[in-house]
Amino acid sequence: MRVLIINGPNLNFLGKREPKIYGNETLELINNKIKEFGMNHGMDIEFFQSNHEGYIIDKIQESYENVDYLIINPGALTHYGIGIRDAILSTNLKTIEVHLSNVYSREEFRHKSVISDICIGKITGFGSEGYKIALQYLSNLKK
Repeated sequence: MRVLIINGPNLNFLGKREPKIYGNETLELINNKIKEFGMNHGMDIEFFQSNHEGYIIDKIQESYENVDYLIINPGALTHYGIGIRDAILSTNLKTIEVHLSNVYSREEFRHKSVISDICIGKITGFGSEGYKIALQYLSNLKK
């Protein structure tokens, strides 16, 4: 199983950015833990992070024939990234949305996602474990 994990704006600053909300783990540490989990479950995982919506769209479009699933944490683009939504729709990639923090316990504007309704599911509020929860779900699909 091939899985693409995309992280959006400011997630490259994990470990420095608002640790009370996002924790102390860096994106590199999180990716290493995810990669190990994936290897133990027979998954080939590719990672991509960008602070730019266009680069994320390009990555989705160039990857859709090479991956089975997309796990995405769009960061702030969650709330207005219509281009990302359109890329997911146009490629028909089966997608899981992940957020480190519980977006529903935060500011009202964070409650709206422009991709939730086109995703298999949404995982929010479990920190970096959310990625593993998504991968465990995908692993169970192949059984």
